[in-house]
Amino acid sequence: MTVTPDVNLWACAEHALDYLRRADSIPHRVEGESTLLEFVPAGAKRILDLGTGGGRLLALAKATRPSAEFVGLDFSPTMLEKLRMTFAGESRVTIISHDFSDYMPVLGLFDAVISSFAIHHVAHRRKRTLYREIFELLAPNGVFCNLEHVASVSPRLHAEFLHAISCAEEDPSNKLLDVETQLAWLREIGFVDVDCHWKWRELALLVSVKPGFSESQEKPTG
Repeated sequence: MTVTPDVNLWACAEHALDYLRRADSIPHRVEGESTLLEFVPAGAKRILDLGTGGGRLLALAKATRPSAEFVGLDFSPTMLEKLRMTFAGESRVTIISHDFSDYMPVLGLFDAVISSFAIHHVAHRRKRTLYREIFELLAPNGVFCNLEHVASVSPRLHAEFLHAISCAEEDPSNKLLDVETQLAWLREIGFVDVDCHWKWRELALLVSVKPGFSESQEKPTG
């Protein structure tokens, strides 16, 4: 599970196309996605998808929240081309070119930020600062749902995971981190109801909520 912080192959067309060819065959992916959608607020008006890729998760979220407005971020030219073709003419979908290894742009507030197998491509230090920026992008009571590729607790389990997904070797773009560390970071930032709600081997769904006004924090009326 060697971490290669300076390697990110996702700008390469061949790497992106290879992923798109096998994206639908990732075992148990549908389970993780369906669980993620359970946590997206039914009344969400604005939803941000980080690392939109080919648009799979965005399309699923749009199907279940058809009245919401969506913003999808990706930096791969191959992915951006596919996204713009897939969502051409969709007035409620905005696609933006952005590498979230850089500071997040000003996008306004969102009721939900979702992501699928993307954030593990940035270095650990950037993961933590990105979580802070996501917190700031969320409206009160907004939800962050991250379906993520995380680190196994041992090399043996990591090897078994690669075998289970029919992968001969680790993607050098991956910077895998354990679930517990990421949950702790989210709590330290100020998220509440932080938990791992679904997991299969190295695939995990981390969900957290930005606090709103509780009964003890109600605005004064007089």
